[in-house]
Amino acid sequence: MSTTAQNKSADNSPAKPKKLDIGRLLLEGRAFFALIAIIIFFSVMSPYYFTANNFLIMSSHVAIFGLLALGMLLVILNGGIDLSVGSTLGLCGVFAGFLIQGVNIELLGITFYPSLWVVVVLTCALGAAVGCVNGLLIAHFKVPAFVATLGTMYVARGIALLITNGLTYNKLDGKPELGNTGFEWLGFNRLAGIPISVIVLIIVALICGLVLSRTAFGRWLYASGGNESAANLSGVPVIRVKVVVYMISGICAALAGLVLASQLTSAGPTAGTTYELTAIAAVVIGGAALTGGRGTVRGTILGALVIGYLSDGLVIIGVSAYWQTVFTGTVIVLAVLLNSLQYSSKRNGR
Repeated sequence: MSTTAQNKSADNSPAKPKKLDIGRLLLEGRAFFALIAIIIFFSVMSPYYFTANNFLIMSSHVAIFGLLALGMLLVILNGGIDLSVGSTLGLCGVFAGFLIQGVNIELLGITFYPSLWVVVVLTCALGAAVGCVNGLLIAHFKVPAFVATLGTMYVARGIALLITNGLTYNKLDGKPELGNTGFEWLGFNRLAGIPISVIVLIIVALICGLVLSRTAFGRWLYASGGNESAANLSGVPVIRVKVVVYMISGICAALAGLVLASQLTSAGPTAGTTYELTAIAAVVIGGAALTGGRGTVRGTILGALVIGYLSDGLVIIGVSAYWQTVFTGTVIVLAVLLNSLQYSSKRNGR
């Protein structure tokens, strides 16, 4: 048989089916399988867990973590970290409460009561400003992301304490005659049975997913996170991308602050303490690499669901809040370990 005939015979021969690697499947789908395991476990432990109303309530709690995690995902994809999101959440919640209660303009002798949408826009602008400060410090002044956002974390928390003098803004329902009602709408109202906070999370997640998968900015973000020097040489506006992702993270933190303050109908300067760790945990559980360049919106949402459903499940079965902190820390360590195994196996498989 000639060589040509042998090649044709080889080409026509059926390809060998790939073996199903159960270990890789479990590793890459760990967030989904962990979520299923959590739901099954707590459903067995408590008859109140597996109910439609409880899932809606838990999802409204997850919305806060999810919004923070989506902003954190973009930062981590860029190869950075944002430790200020929890404090930004607290500052923005306090700022919204300050606006709802009325802004006294002494020179004019009047008190201004902004409407709900004005409060939302101004609060998101404040979150963007905090993120812009982070981005400028990191991108232009080359301050390490850990140090820059750590400093911003303390500054934002301090400003929140100064605004409130350490107190909490209560009764944020507003008054119809003042035109500042509707703040509780974000935290308590539902549309077609779905909490507004969950709808906000879904909208933000869809926007982030489209940006990452369908736009040049998404490609720039993955490229700069994977190899910043190579991306810069390829014409990617690395500095602009870096500033924008921190601004988006600040806006997501502002939205989370609005949702949390609305759910509590109060705004305190200590709100969001340690939430930055929860956001990082959600992103890492979802499969993102802390070194940058790898991660998805779908995985991050699954990670937020794992954290939220686990925390609420522990509350339902009566586990101490101290143990909840232990479990959250353990989950973070395991997630980082599994990420390391996943990406090291991919490198070795090349």
